[in-house]
Amino acid sequence: MLNFKSFFQLLKESFRDLVPIILVILFFQLAIIQAVPENWLSTAIGLAIVGVGLAVFLLGLEVGIFPVGEKLASDFAHKDSTFWILLFGFLIGFGTTIAEPALYVIAVKAASISSGRIDADLLRLVVAFSVGFAILLGVWRIIKGHPIHYYIISGYILVVSTTAFAPHEIVGLAYDLGGVTTSTVTVPLVAALGIGLASTIKGRNPILDGFGLIAFASLTPMIFVQIYGIAVYELVDAVPNITLVAEEFIEAKSVIPEITFLNLLSGLFHVFQDVIPILAIIFFFQYVVIKKPIENLKEVLIGFGLVVIGLDAFIVGLEMGLFSLGETMAYQLTQGSSTLIIYIFAFAIGFSTTMAEPALSAIARKAKEISDGKVNDFILRLFVAFGVAIGIGLGAFRIVDGGHIVYYIVVGYALVIALTFIAPKYIIPIAYDSGGVTTSTVTVPLVAALGLGLATNIPGRDPLIDGFGLIAFASLFPMITVMLYGVITDRLGVKGVHEKEEEHIAELRHAIEDANNMGLTTVKIEGTDQRHSYKMRFSSVHIIVPHRKKDRALIAAKEAGATGVTIMDAHGMGLEEMDNFYNRLEADNTDANLMFLIPSKNVDEVIKHVMHELDIVGEGAGIAYAYPITHLKGISLRNEHI
Repeated sequence: MLNFKSFFQLLKESFRDLVPIILVILFFQLAIIQAVPENWLSTAIGLAIVGVGLAVFLLGLEVGIFPVGEKLASDFAHKDSTFWILLFGFLIGFGTTIAEPALYVIAVKAASISSGRIDADLLRLVVAFSVGFAILLGVWRIIKGHPIHYYIISGYILVVSTTAFAPHEIVGLAYDLGGVTTSTVTVPLVAALGIGLASTIKGRNPILDGFGLIAFASLTPMIFVQIYGIAVYELVDAVPNITLVAEEFIEAKSVIPEITFLNLLSGLFHVFQDVIPILAIIFFFQYVVIKKPIENLKEVLIGFGLVVIGLDAFIVGLEMGLFSLGETMAYQLTQGSSTLIIYIFAFAIGFSTTMAEPALSAIARKAKEISDGKVNDFILRLFVAFGVAIGIGLGAFRIVDGGHIVYYIVVGYALVIALTFIAPKYIIPIAYDSGGVTTSTVTVPLVAALGLGLATNIPGRDPLIDGFGLIAFASLFPMITVMLYGVITDRLGVKGVHEKEEEHIAELRHAIEDANNMGLTTVKIEGTDQRHSYKMRFSSVHIIVPHRKKDRALIAAKEAGATGVTIMDAHGMGLEEMDNFYNRLEADNTDANLMFLIPSKNVDEVIKHVMHELDIVGEGAGIAYAYPITHLKGISLRNEHI
């Protein structure tokens, strides 16, 4: 909903998420590199812009993209046209990926250091087609209701099988491209599509079937790009002297961009270009295929506008505050003598940047909503960030050590498959998706710069073979940590809101059953010698009033159906008078405690009648309360009561 309260809440959360990045940068800059960063004021302003941009972006998602995506999925499901919904899924995957900025950056880098074998535009087309196919396949799975792990495990087997035939130069790149295909705009829309379908199709569960599309979009590019690599390295000859040294790239990127009105306008236009294919696809299918107008069109357009503005502000802030500084630090650390510092920096930067990922924030909030609060969005992000940190740290070790990426990835896949059969079912699709949303706007540039910087400056390493792969590690390990999160919460017995309500209702039901199964109550019928035993619920009603009102209370209770009473003395005082407790206990004897044992069905009538007749209003004039009792013996009742 579009309101200032929601925006300020998102703003607060955005700045909270930026704190880890600021602390990491400050620590390494001041304690390790021991230099005050240049343009520190520009960096601070950039970080502030990042926080505001992220809040605006998330508000736009909630107002525009999530509602229209879920409604469109619902309309498709009701239309019962499998062909059109599969086509929609393919076009959304293809159209959003071909315009993905992170994919463009990685494709250009790969082409520049591949000796002319890899064509950047053709590589982007291959990846976009693979993502379109992935969304199509994921939608098909939701329609058919197949368990997701069958597809994912089969995909892992295909990835590893293809790796056996792919040239070493393409493997790391292919694994990385599996992580950069899901952008900050694509992820929420694809998630909304999956959840909307699973919520509408009979027999589907939103949390078990709705998540998983992002996992497909992260898996298929690894297969398609390796097949593409096999083809180009077999058919295309190398062209000499076409290289781009990572150091030069880092130094070029380290220049803080000049922020002018024209630059801001140009950036806004480029972000709009990334979003416009999504709008075109949605409007075409909404008005031409489904033939229904978009509900709340004004709010939807405002939401998309907020997404564009927020994402542009986010990118501008990153360029001012993080990209130049982070890339320079990555280069400086590779020039040092201690590899441990590199691992620590890789771990810290992986954790902090992931916590600020807008796509992860959106998915985590949706996971909390769909899981009925069973998944805590902040804790989920912590586990994802921890997984990314482990992945990038281990990936940095792999580059320094010179190990082959396949061995690490295969072991990681084996862990994912093993945990798939251990973790609770509700967390598995979320875990698979977590691997795809962690490598997006914030993480990719910093991680790519770190990998290329390491591979360029360590003797014996090849930027193309060893420089890529960190993003693949950052995509793999969150799946492991999120499944562990599911195992931990399951062992701790964490429940959703409705589960807690159902548990409470079950407890009440058991209490009622216990009351129904109480021991026999034995009563004597007044005026006779007869005794009768049967199951009947009784309650004890206590009326505590001043002695002067005792008679009026007894008469009122009798008129309401009470047949007997036990009268006891009662003492009442405020706790602030504890100093005089013993004196008051001996001196005061002003209250009467009237206890009535009556059938539970008469409790309301007795209490209401006494309260009304004595005008007891909660100001010390009297107290009335009741509680159920069992195994009652020795009471007499009139025949009409029985």
